[in-house]
Amino acid sequence: MYSLSSATPLYNSSPPTPRTIPTLNKKMMMRKHRKSLMAFPILLHLLLFPQPLLSQDNNNFVRQPAGQLLITPHERSHSEPQQVHISLVGKENMRVSWITQDKHAESLVEYGTKSGQYSAKATGEQTSYQYFFYTSGLIHNVVIGPLQPATTYYYRCGASPPEFSFRTPPSNFPIEFVVVGDLGQTEWTASTLKHVDSSDYDVFLLPGDLSYADSQQPLWDSFGRLVEPYASKRPWMVTEGNHEIEIFPIIYPQGFEAYNARWPMPFQQSASTSNLYYSFEVASTHVIMLGSYTDFDAQSEQYTWLQSDLKNIDRVKTPWVIVLLHAPWYNTNEAHQGEGESMRLAMEDLLYNAHVDLVFAGHVHAYERFTRIYDNKADSCGPMYVTIGDGGNREGLALTFKNPPSPLSLYRESSFGHGRLRILNETHAHWSWHRNNDSNAVVADGVWIESLSSSKACSKTPDQQNVANEEL
Repeated sequence: MYSLSSATPLYNSSPPTPRTIPTLNKKMMMRKHRKSLMAFPILLHLLLFPQPLLSQDNNNFVRQPAGQLLITPHERSHSEPQQVHISLVGKENMRVSWITQDKHAESLVEYGTKSGQYSAKATGEQTSYQYFFYTSGLIHNVVIGPLQPATTYYYRCGASPPEFSFRTPPSNFPIEFVVVGDLGQTEWTASTLKHVDSSDYDVFLLPGDLSYADSQQPLWDSFGRLVEPYASKRPWMVTEGNHEIEIFPIIYPQGFEAYNARWPMPFQQSASTSNLYYSFEVASTHVIMLGSYTDFDAQSEQYTWLQSDLKNIDRVKTPWVIVLLHAPWYNTNEAHQGEGESMRLAMEDLLYNAHVDLVFAGHVHAYERFTRIYDNKADSCGPMYVTIGDGGNREGLALTFKNPPSPLSLYRESSFGHGRLRILNETHAHWSWHRNNDSNAVVADGVWIESLSSSKACSKTPDQQNVANEEL
């Protein structure tokens, strides 16, 4: 099996070590004084509103407390790339994104299949943004390709070291997705990413709440440096959460300034007009990233786009359809109750009629797996819903679930962790949730899933299905 460790950037044998605020030495404190000041409001919040440490449900597993905030410093020169991450663009291309402090650095990527030998190169675009008194570094975006599937490529950005490497996803099954929501940048984030990295996968999916910068822009830079060792070697496909909004009345009324600039996704390739929602296909799997924090009613552009996107899926060539969004439509945790309900009422019929297989959400800082559902009832032709907002956020875990448990909810637990969806073939996939247990990841939940496209009962039209249900 291909080892992720072999794809580690060649400039360093291990990821850069993040620094926790309480353990910075005096020299580092002076050198990073500005970053420390930036983090003070967050630390004050954590001190004033500490999280409880134990769950209130009947599971005896001791829940992890919120981890300390990590600040990952910039330790390269102004001209060297930092915060490198990659994302899919179509079936044969990859976008390479990075930042330099040097405003004159070139947006160039050199790449090839042998280390140190770059047989191809591509140039791209660069941008920057300002948020009050903060001005970002130069943000580079370069699309490279066409690339071969299941192939390791070596690359460098801006004709400057260090060298990085990534592996392209396969062109067909099997394929493995890692799913992590509400990632943040705490000690638990680092633990989650370490556990993710311990086993191979193809694509990283993140249903919102990335950096938890919450308008403190240097935290976006710290987050980019923290995830670079992972996001530079596997494509990260993300959608926005509430912590990406960063609206300020009159001055920044539209929000998502930093998110859109730093994490461009391939929305144009799926005929979307917004970076806040899009779709892509990889290895006969159609993945839809929806926006919980932009218009979604029947008159909205997102609704019209989703309707068209679902209609154009060929389930013979693409038997699996997965949806990610931030605010969950189904939730038995006391936290964020009902916050996804208006979106569910607007869009659930579209997903059900298109036989979407799975819906992943974040927002609630816990793990919960539901049965297949439609309109608040168990339905063998509805999507399986999973909440996985437990990547490592600084706000801690959502510890209180409603009692008695709903029969729709099959497994729920307030612990940090990550999920893996391994699609084996056109008909079967396996989902597993891996609880963080500090030194190792424990497989705490797992289930086999059959694709709805392979189900004869669910291949009927909605009217035919209603007749069949009446006959039963």
